[in-house]
Amino acid sequence: MDSHTALLIIDYTNDFVADKGALTCGAPGQKLEPAIINLADQFVQNGDWVILPTDVHKPNDPYHPETKLFPPHNVRNTWGREFYGKLADWYRDHQKDDKVYMYDKTRYSAFAGTDLDIRLRERHVDTVHLVGVCSDICVLHTAVDAYNLSYNIVVHKSGVAGLTPEGNDWALNHFEHVLGAKVED
Repeated sequence: MDSHTALLIIDYTNDFVADKGALTCGAPGQKLEPAIINLADQFVQNGDWVILPTDVHKPNDPYHPETKLFPPHNVRNTWGREFYGKLADWYRDHQKDDKVYMYDKTRYSAFAGTDLDIRLRERHVDTVHLVGVCSDICVLHTAVDAYNLSYNIVVHKSGVAGLTPEGNDWALNHFEHVLGAKVED
Protein backbone atom coordinates (compact mmCIF):
# COMPACT_ATOMS: atom_id res chain seq x y z
CA MET A 1 0.00 0.00 0.00
CA ASP A 2 1.19 3.50 -0.70
CA SER A 3 0.14 7.02 0.15
CA HIS A 4 -2.26 7.07 -2.81
CA THR A 5 -4.49 4.52 -1.14
CA ALA A 6 -7.64 4.73 0.99
CA LEU A 7 -9.61 2.08 2.86
CA LEU A 8 -13.36 2.70 2.81
CA ILE A 9 -15.22 0.92 5.61
CA ILE A 10 -18.79 1.16 4.36
CA ASP A 11 -21.83 1.02 6.67
CA TYR A 12 -20.41 -1.33 9.31
CA THR A 13 -23.13 -0.40 11.81
CA ASN A 14 -25.41 -2.20 14.23
CA ASP A 15 -28.44 -1.89 11.94
CA PHE A 16 -26.59 -3.66 9.12
CA VAL A 17 -24.61 -6.20 11.16
CA ALA A 18 -26.00 -6.90 14.66
CA ASP A 19 -28.53 -9.68 15.22
CA LYS A 20 -31.20 -7.12 16.13
CA GLY A 21 -30.29 -4.66 13.39
CA ALA A 22 -33.12 -3.22 11.32
CA LEU A 23 -31.61 -4.37 7.99
CA THR A 24 -28.98 -6.87 9.06
CA CYS A 25 -26.87 -9.27 7.07
CA GLY A 26 -26.31 -11.04 10.42
CA ALA A 27 -23.62 -13.65 11.04
CA PRO A 28 -21.84 -13.21 7.67
CA GLY A 29 -21.41 -9.51 8.49
CA GLN A 30 -20.35 -10.20 12.05
CA LYS A 31 -17.59 -12.53 10.83
CA LEU A 32 -15.98 -9.62 8.95
CA GLU A 33 -15.02 -7.79 12.13
CA PRO A 34 -11.46 -9.16 12.57
CA ALA A 35 -10.56 -8.63 8.91
CA ILE A 36 -11.90 -5.06 8.90
CA ILE A 37 -10.07 -4.13 12.11
CA ASN A 38 -6.86 -5.74 10.83
CA LEU A 39 -7.03 -3.84 7.53
CA ALA A 40 -7.81 -0.56 9.32
CA ASP A 41 -4.78 -1.07 11.57
CA GLN A 42 -2.57 -1.83 8.54
CA PHE A 43 -3.72 1.30 6.72
CA VAL A 44 -3.13 3.51 9.77
CA GLN A 45 0.33 1.99 10.33
CA ASN A 46 1.20 2.61 6.66
CA GLY A 47 0.05 6.23 6.83
CA ASP A 48 -2.84 5.61 4.43
CA TRP A 49 -6.37 6.95 4.68
CA VAL A 50 -9.19 5.16 6.52
CA ILE A 51 -12.59 6.60 5.67
CA LEU A 52 -15.88 5.43 7.16
CA PRO A 53 -18.77 6.49 4.89
CA THR A 54 -21.84 5.78 7.00
CA ASP A 55 -25.49 5.69 5.98
CA VAL A 56 -27.81 8.10 7.82
CA HIS A 57 -31.58 8.47 7.51
CA LYS A 58 -34.66 10.12 8.94
CA PRO A 59 -37.39 7.61 9.79
CA ASN A 60 -40.14 7.37 7.17
CA ASP A 61 -38.69 10.18 5.06
CA PRO A 62 -41.24 10.57 2.23
CA TYR A 63 -38.58 12.06 -0.07
CA HIS A 64 -36.03 9.25 0.21
CA PRO A 65 -36.37 6.33 -2.22
CA GLU A 66 -35.21 3.75 0.34
CA THR A 67 -38.28 4.48 2.50
CA LYS A 68 -40.37 2.44 0.04
CA LEU A 69 -37.87 -0.43 -0.03
CA PHE A 70 -36.55 -0.97 3.49
CA PRO A 71 -37.58 -0.52 7.12
CA PRO A 72 -36.17 2.55 8.92
CA HIS A 73 -32.45 2.02 9.48
CA ASN A 74 -29.32 3.94 10.45
CA VAL A 75 -31.38 6.74 11.94
CA ARG A 76 -29.18 9.54 13.31
CA ASN A 77 -28.40 9.34 17.07
CA THR A 78 -29.66 5.75 17.46
CA TRP A 79 -28.01 2.50 18.50
CA GLY A 80 -28.57 1.19 14.98
CA ARG A 81 -26.27 3.80 13.45
CA GLU A 82 -23.40 3.16 15.88
CA PHE A 83 -20.44 1.22 14.53
CA TYR A 84 -20.75 -2.51 15.15
CA GLY A 85 -18.63 -4.32 17.74
CA LYS A 86 -14.93 -3.58 17.91
CA LEU A 87 -15.10 -1.04 15.10
CA ALA A 88 -16.81 1.34 17.55
CA ASP A 89 -13.80 1.14 19.89
CA TRP A 90 -11.34 1.26 17.00
CA TYR A 91 -12.91 4.45 15.69
CA ARG A 92 -12.98 6.07 19.15
CA ASP A 93 -9.26 5.30 19.47
CA HIS A 94 -8.42 6.69 16.01
CA GLN A 95 -10.90 9.49 15.33
CA LYS A 96 -8.28 12.15 16.12
CA ASP A 97 -5.84 10.68 13.59
CA ASP A 98 -5.43 13.06 10.67
CA LYS A 99 -6.03 10.31 8.13
CA VAL A 100 -9.10 8.69 9.73
CA TYR A 101 -12.55 10.17 9.38
CA MET A 102 -16.20 9.25 9.25
CA TYR A 103 -18.85 11.06 7.26
CA ASP A 104 -22.54 10.85 6.52
CA LYS A 105 -23.94 9.49 3.31
CA THR A 106 -27.62 9.29 2.41
CA ARG A 107 -27.52 7.09 -0.69
CA TYR A 108 -26.15 3.66 -1.51
CA SER A 109 -22.92 4.98 -2.98
CA ALA A 110 -20.37 6.70 -0.76
CA PHE A 111 -19.85 9.12 -3.66
CA ALA A 112 -23.50 10.10 -4.28
CA GLY A 113 -24.26 13.53 -2.82
CA THR A 114 -20.96 13.72 -0.90
CA ASP A 115 -17.58 15.35 -1.38
CA LEU A 116 -15.73 12.01 -1.27
CA ASP A 117 -14.36 12.32 -4.82
CA ILE A 118 -13.04 15.83 -4.10
CA ARG A 119 -11.44 14.71 -0.82
CA LEU A 120 -9.78 11.71 -2.44
CA ARG A 121 -8.44 13.73 -5.37
CA GLU A 122 -7.13 16.47 -3.06
CA ARG A 123 -5.18 13.77 -1.23
CA HIS A 124 -3.96 12.22 -4.52
CA VAL A 125 -5.74 8.94 -3.78
CA ASP A 126 -6.07 6.79 -6.89
CA THR A 127 -6.85 3.41 -5.31
CA VAL A 128 -9.78 2.59 -3.03
CA HIS A 129 -9.94 -0.58 -0.96
CA LEU A 130 -13.53 -1.50 -0.11
CA VAL A 131 -14.87 -3.40 2.89
CA GLY A 132 -18.18 -3.37 4.74
CA VAL A 133 -21.80 -4.11 4.01
CA CYS A 134 -23.78 -4.80 2.07
CA SER A 135 -21.61 -6.04 -0.78
CA ASP A 136 -24.64 -6.24 -3.06
CA ILE A 137 -25.97 -2.78 -2.22
CA CYS A 138 -23.82 0.03 -0.78
CA VAL A 139 -20.40 -1.52 -1.44
CA LEU A 140 -21.51 -2.35 -4.98
CA HIS A 141 -22.83 1.12 -5.76
CA THR A 142 -19.69 2.70 -4.28
CA ALA A 143 -17.58 0.44 -6.49
CA VAL A 144 -19.60 1.34 -9.60
CA ASP A 145 -19.09 5.05 -8.92
CA ALA A 146 -15.39 4.52 -8.17
CA TYR A 147 -15.09 2.70 -11.49
CA ASN A 148 -16.88 5.50 -13.35
CA LEU A 149 -14.55 8.03 -11.67
CA SER A 150 -11.49 6.01 -12.79
CA TYR A 151 -10.27 4.83 -9.37
CA ASN A 152 -8.41 1.56 -9.04
CA ILE A 153 -10.59 -0.72 -6.92
CA VAL A 154 -9.61 -3.47 -4.50
CA VAL A 155 -12.38 -5.43 -2.78
CA HIS A 156 -11.39 -7.51 0.23
CA LYS A 157 -13.44 -10.70 0.08
CA SER A 158 -12.89 -11.35 3.80
CA GLY A 159 -14.21 -7.84 4.52
CA VAL A 160 -17.56 -7.82 2.69
CA ALA A 161 -20.92 -9.54 3.13
CA GLY A 162 -24.27 -9.25 1.40
CA LEU A 163 -27.84 -9.52 2.55
CA THR A 164 -27.76 -13.07 1.16
CA PRO A 165 -24.89 -15.42 0.25
CA GLU A 166 -26.13 -15.43 -3.35
CA GLY A 167 -26.10 -11.64 -3.45
CA ASN A 168 -22.57 -11.57 -2.06
CA ASP A 169 -21.34 -14.10 -4.63
CA TRP A 170 -22.98 -12.13 -7.43
CA ALA A 171 -21.41 -8.87 -6.20
CA LEU A 172 -17.91 -10.40 -5.93
CA ASN A 173 -18.21 -11.67 -9.49
CA HIS A 174 -19.46 -8.27 -10.66
CA PHE A 175 -16.62 -6.41 -8.92
CA GLU A 176 -14.02 -8.53 -10.67
CA HIS A 177 -15.49 -9.20 -14.10
CA VAL A 178 -17.51 -6.07 -14.81
CA LEU A 179 -15.71 -3.36 -12.81
CA GLY A 180 -12.18 -4.77 -13.18
CA ALA A 181 -11.64 -4.68 -9.44
CA LYS A 182 -8.94 -6.72 -7.82
CA VAL A 183 -10.71 -9.12 -5.43
CA GLU A 184 -8.40 -10.37 -2.70
CA ASP A 185 -8.86 -12.28 0.52
